[in-house]
Amino acid sequence: ANRDVKEELNILLQKGFSRVYANKQILRIEDLLETEGLATLKNIASTYLLVDRLVVKTFDEDDIHRMSDSVGIGFYEGEGALMLEVNSKKLLHFSNKFELDGILFEEPVPNLFSFNNPFGACPVCEGFSLVLGIDPDLVIPNKQLSVYEGAVAPWKGEKLSLWKEAFVRAAKNFNFPIHTPIIDLTKEQYNLLWQGNSYANGINDFFKEVEQNLYKVQYRVLLSRYRGKTLCPECHGYRLRKEALYVKVGGTHIGELCEMPVKDLQAWFDKLTLGEYDKKVAKRILIEIHHRIKTLMDVGLGYLTLNRLANSLSGGESQRIQLTRSLGSNLTSSLYILDEPSIGLHSRDTERLIRVLKELRDLGNTVVVVEHDEMMMKEADYIIDMGPLASHLGGEVVAAGNYDELIADKNSLTGKYLKGELKIEVPKILRKWNQSITVEGARQNNLKNITVQFPLNVFCVVSGVSGSGKTTLVKQILYPALQKIKGEGVDKAGMHKAIIGDIDSIAQIEMVDQNPIGKSSRSNPVTYIKAYDEIRELYSKQPLSKMRGFLPKHFSFNVDGGRCDACKGEGEQIVEMQFLADVHLTCEVCGGKRFKEEVLEVTCKGKNIYEVLDMSVDDAIEFFAANTDGGVEVAKKIQPLSNVGLGYVKLGQSSNTLSGGEAQRVKLASFLGKGKSQGNILFIFDEPTTGLHFHDIKKLLASFNALIGQGHTILVIEHNTDVIKSADWVIDLGPEAGDEGGNLVFAGKPADLKKCKESYTGRFL
Repeated sequence: ANRDVKEELNILLQKGFSRVYANKQILRIEDLLETEGLATLKNIASTYLLVDRLVVKTFDEDDIHRMSDSVGIGFYEGEGALMLEVNSKKLLHFSNKFELDGILFEEPVPNLFSFNNPFGACPVCEGFSLVLGIDPDLVIPNKQLSVYEGAVAPWKGEKLSLWKEAFVRAAKNFNFPIHTPIIDLTKEQYNLLWQGNSYANGINDFFKEVEQNLYKVQYRVLLSRYRGKTLCPECHGYRLRKEALYVKVGGTHIGELCEMPVKDLQAWFDKLTLGEYDKKVAKRILIEIHHRIKTLMDVGLGYLTLNRLANSLSGGESQRIQLTRSLGSNLTSSLYILDEPSIGLHSRDTERLIRVLKELRDLGNTVVVVEHDEMMMKEADYIIDMGPLASHLGGEVVAAGNYDELIADKNSLTGKYLKGELKIEVPKILRKWNQSITVEGARQNNLKNITVQFPLNVFCVVSGVSGSGKTTLVKQILYPALQKIKGEGVDKAGMHKAIIGDIDSIAQIEMVDQNPIGKSSRSNPVTYIKAYDEIRELYSKQPLSKMRGFLPKHFSFNVDGGRCDACKGEGEQIVEMQFLADVHLTCEVCGGKRFKEEVLEVTCKGKNIYEVLDMSVDDAIEFFAANTDGGVEVAKKIQPLSNVGLGYVKLGQSSNTLSGGEAQRVKLASFLGKGKSQGNILFIFDEPTTGLHFHDIKKLLASFNALIGQGHTILVIEHNTDVIKSADWVIDLGPEAGDEGGNLVFAGKPADLKKCKESYTGRFL
C-alpha cells in the first residue's frame, strides 16, 4: 500500500509489535516515531520487523509452540519471506513460496506446457516459434559461400563492405574460420557470426546500426530487403514461456524432448530413472507414453521429431500419425474402420502397418479396411469385392471370402488382376530424353546436399520409402523454385544451391494435387473442363430456343435468366439452423432441377438440359456422339473425363462431393482436353493412384502417356510398383527414412533399379 514509514510504524505498534531490526541493532518503534528516529531509518538499506528473540536451551513443548507461532507470524507479515539470525553471525533466508535464487517459479500445471494455451505460450511469439524480424535465409542466401567470399548479403557495396573487412581482420583474434562455407560452421561459430564479440561486430550489431539510421530512406529500403520470419529470441523456437522450460525431468526440459526424433525419445524414456515417489505418480503416464511411442515406431515414423510442423509432412506421414492416434488408444472389443491406410506408404511401410493392424485384431478388435493394395488383400482374413464396375454400374457384392476364394471367382475384376489374368503391361520401349532440369545441392529437412537431374518430355517417377525426402525435394524445392523463376511463385523454396538446365523449354509448372476443385455446389466436372459452354451453345441453337429467344446464358445456373429464381440454380434450399448443421432441402419450385420450366421444355434428341447434367460421363459421350448436329464436338470435350477413369461420374455432380482422387483426375482431364494449346507443361503429381483400383491405374497411365504425347512432362511421386515399372526414368531416394534417408540411391531405368541392392523400392519391384 502507499503508506509512508510513519503510518506503517504506527500500524505495527497497534498490531502489538514493539521493535525493528536495522543495521545489526534493535530499535524501539516508539523511539523511531520521534522525528530524528525516522531520519536515521531513511539512510538504512533494509529494515526488518522483529517478531521474536530466543535463547537456546533445552526446548520444552511451550517453547516449540512459541517458535512455530512466531514463524507463522513472520511468514504472514513478511508475505512469505522470513529471516533468522543466529548469534549475530549467520543470516538465514526462508521463503514459503515456490522460489529459489531470487526467481519466483510457476507451479507446474498441464497448461503451462502447452503452446496452444495462452498460459503456457511464449509471450513474444505467442507460441508460433517465429516472429517478424531479420530472416537469416535472406541475409545468408547461399550457405555454400564463406564469410570471406561474401556469404553475408548486406555486407556488400562500397560503404557496407567495411563491416565484412572489419570482421575478417578481427577473425584471427578468436580463431574464426573465414574461409569455411557457412553450412560447415559449428553452431558456436555460426552464433558468433551473428552475435559478434569484444573483437568484432556481428550481423546483429550491423542491423542495430541500420535501425538507428531509419530516418534515411536507403536504410529503410535495406532493412525491408531482409525482413522476414525469424526464430523467436525469447523462447528460441521452443514456443513456451521460460517458466515452462525451467521444469526438467531427467535433466531435460519439454522443448528439448520435442526436438528429439521419436527413436531417440524412445531410448531416452527407456533410460529415464525416477525417484520412488515420482515413479508411483508417473506409472500410468509412462505406460501411455511408451505405448504411443511404440506405435509411432511400429508404423515407421521413428525419424520424425515431435515439434515438426504438420503442414511439412507428406501424405503418408500424416496418414500414419492419424492412425497412431486411434491405434495408440489400446482399445479392445472395438470396430476400427480405416479408409485406405496405405496412402503414401512404401511397400516396406505397408508391411509394418499390416503388422500393427494384426496386433489390433489379436487384441479382440474388428478391423475393416477399404483398400486397393495387393499386400493388404493378401494378408486379409476376409475380402469383400464390390463392383462389378463403378457408380451406377457397381454397387453389388461381386465376391466375398478369403484371398484364395477371391482369386477363384470368375466375376471378380480384382481377382483377375491379383492372379495375373489381367495386368498392367510394362512398356516395350522407353522414351529417350535429351533435355532436363537439375536441382543442385538440395539440403532442406533431411536431404543430404544432393544433386538430382529430372528429365523432360518423359514419364519420370520419384520413389523411396516414406519419409526419405521425396515430398521435400519435389514439392518444397523443385516446384516453388521453378515457380519463382517463372515469376509466379509466392512460396519460399527449400534450401538448395541452384536450379539449372532447360528451364525455358517449359511454359508452366502445374501441381496437380488432391485438393477439392471447387467449394461451391455449382462447380462440377463439366464446368471445370470447360465443356459446359459447348453444351449451352448446343441447346441455344435448338428450334424452340430460337423461338423463345434463349441465349447460352439461359442454360447456365450461375447467372440469372434461365435458372430457377427460388434456389438460384442450386437445386436445393439451405435452411440455416442456429446450433445444428444446416439442412439442405430440395427446392420446392423447380423440384431440384435447377432451371425454370420454360428452359426445361427445350430438348435435344429428347433430353432437356437437366437430364443431360444427370447423365454419367460415359452415357453422355454416347448420347452426344450420336447427335451429328454439333453434338460430336461436345462428346470430344467430355471424352478426357472417361479417359482418366471417371466415366461413372455424373456431368452435373457437385465438385464438393468428389473424393481427393476424383478431383485430381478431373484436373488431369482438363489438361488432356486442352491439348498442345498451352505450351509444354511440367506436371507434378503427388500419389495419383490414391483411391484407384488396378483397372483405374491402367487408365491413368494411358492418360499420362497421352499428355507426354502432346509434348508435356510428367513427374510423379509414387509408391505403387505398377506405376514405377511403367516409368521411363526413376529417381529413388533413401535408403531409409529421416536422418538415414535424403540420399540419391538410384537414378535410371526401372529395369536397372531391380539390381540396385541399397534400394527398398528395387526389392519390391
